[in-house]
Amino acid sequence: MSNLMQSIDERARLAGVNRLEVLLFSLGTDSATGRDEVFGINVFKVREVMHVPEITHAPDMPAAVEGLVSLRGAMIPVVNLPDYCGVTTDQKPEILMVTEYNKHTQGFLVRAVDTIVRLDWEDVKAPPEMLADRHRGLITAVADLQSNQLVMIMDVEKILKETTPFYDDDVIYSEIESNVDGEQVTVLFADDSMVARDQISKTLDHMRIKYIGTKNGAEAWHKLNEIANRCDQTGRSITDEVNLVLTDIEMPEMDGYVLTRNIKGDQRFTDLSVVMHSSLTTETNQALGNGVGADAYVAKFEPQVLAATLEKVLSK
Repeated sequence: MSNLMQSIDERARLAGVNRLEVLLFSLGTDSATGRDEVFGINVFKVREVMHVPEITHAPDMPAAVEGLVSLRGAMIPVVNLPDYCGVTTDQKPEILMVTEYNKHTQGFLVRAVDTIVRLDWEDVKAPPEMLADRHRGLITAVADLQSNQLVMIMDVEKILKETTPFYDDDVIYSEIESNVDGEQVTVLFADDSMVARDQISKTLDHMRIKYIGTKNGAEAWHKLNEIANRCDQTGRSITDEVNLVLTDIEMPEMDGYVLTRNIKGDQRFTDLSVVMHSSLTTETNQALGNGVGADAYVAKFEPQVLAATLEKVLSK
């Protein structure tokens, strides 16, 4: 399994050219359907893959949280993914994937890990409705492999929202303050996660800022071109309709790095600011954001920090 975790920096750089590497894993054969479906997770978010260590069970844990494991002195929560996804199987999870999202570490129990595949984001599509509703609405993207195998990308942010306390909506929005004149500002944001779009909307609502929401970089780029064409025909400025783009990095069809590069390389959008908003929070990812011209880079999900960053960029 150690071979799965080699060359992390190289994998991070794939994002700059609209590519990613995905670790494939299985939850086990579902006794209700007879299917052993394949799921994927971005390799760059996986810190370790190991056989399941001893798990300490504790009372009052959220549903599907198996307990805690000690990893080099740190206690991390462990989510039983088959249980969470409603997969009924006689096969016991044998693998723990240790992941890092938004500066938080957690483990996911799975039946098995398979291999790593390299994908172009343009070949990763939003799921059709019949897939989007499966496994509690967790499927945020799908991709066909050359082996004719269908890989489903999970909305991990949805899992974390429902199993970890730091996503508590009643707490994270209470201290948002803003001096931005929201009547004069419009933000266009792009994110493929339903949870992320909801949290961005709530942040902007608390800032009293108007916004346009899109589900991926390709949709955001299409919307921006619509706006640019309309402004060109009416003699208006781009900033009369949108002042800032807030973009996730990992998105089907076009990632946030390519979207940012497109915006910064187009003279029509010279006055348009871009802020990257991602659960990829390493220095490597931030350096990539700077390299494509992003005006700021902020980690998910810290609404107060996001609000302060947006206010700072907009004030310029």
